[in-house]
Amino acid sequence: METKYVMVKKSIKSNIINGKYKINDKIPTESELMAMYKVSRYTIRRAVGDLEHEGYIYRVQGGGMYVNDWINNKVSSDRSNQNVGVVTTHIANYIFPSIISGIDQVISDEGLSILIGNTHDEYEKERHNLLNMLDNDVVGFIIEPTRSTLDNPNLDVYQMIVDSGKPAVFINAHYPQLNFPYVETNDTDAEKALVDYLLDNGHERVLGVFQVDDLQGVHRMNGFIKSYQTHPTVSTSGDIMMYRSSDNINDVLEKIKNRVKVEMNNLPTAIVCYNDQLAIEVIGMLSKEGVAVPDQVSVAGFDDYQISKYIDPTLTTMIHPKRKMGHTAAQLLLDMLDGKDGESKILDSELIVRGSTKSI
Repeated sequence: METKYVMVKKSIKSNIINGKYKINDKIPTESELMAMYKVSRYTIRRAVGDLEHEGYIYRVQGGGMYVNDWINNKVSSDRSNQNVGVVTTHIANYIFPSIISGIDQVISDEGLSILIGNTHDEYEKERHNLLNMLDNDVVGFIIEPTRSTLDNPNLDVYQMIVDSGKPAVFINAHYPQLNFPYVETNDTDAEKALVDYLLDNGHERVLGVFQVDDLQGVHRMNGFIKSYQTHPTVSTSGDIMMYRSSDNINDVLEKIKNRVKVEMNNLPTAIVCYNDQLAIEVIGMLSKEGVAVPDQVSVAGFDDYQISKYIDPTLTTMIHPKRKMGHTAAQLLLDMLDGKDGESKILDSELIVRGSTKSI
């Protein structure tokens, strides 16, 4: 069981890190803290004494206690004891293990370690991870944004990163309000290439299903539109469905099923999905509905998820250069740590045609 002084110390420290007590703000007096926490003066003095020693608080003679610049006040050690903060929307599944592995390979070769955070595409978890990494004094950040097309409530934390002077690199997407370099795939051109392949092989009625609360989904949707713009004879035949990352996957599949069932006499000839995870689910749903893939409807994804080559039928997709993205982002961050300018990188994708699509 934690002692009272430890609980008080953790509470005050948490209020500093989450911004309730901002840098250079005056914190409550010893008497006020005693009343707030219902503890003795000795307990308060021991707690704030630790926080002062750790660089979170400073005292002004006769003027009280204030929040120190705890982000920049810590003493840097040699590189072998330093960490890079890596924040992604997921960690253990889909394309993310390969991205993180690529980052770690480059970072560890330089004697650094990585501290990993998982947001689950939720702003509150993004905030918690970034503040935790600032508190752990990481030397820099590699971040996958959370819902990158929406207004982000954590821009104040990102401003703390800017003010700290610690370099940061975005992957997969970026927040336009922030001047951090980024490493992304050329999602618009890649999706256009995928839809061009379908239209050039006899398809006309293609349904595109895109996640629109991140830039990847919006860019891929724009590629879908551009493909139809360059195929004027079928430009009115395409159809688009949009969803958000917070939508339940079963609800998304139900909407796709309803769209397909309504048009059973005029089925889309192909469905292109935001990513391979959705495409695999769509193939399963169509199979249950008695719709054969690819004989009745072709299905394609994006990212070249590892299992996409093993399902039946194997999945046509665009390659996401996962490991290369990790390598590139890590090297970009290392260059910035060495004082070089950070320049954004756009990585190309490649079409892989497999068994889930066919010419008509």
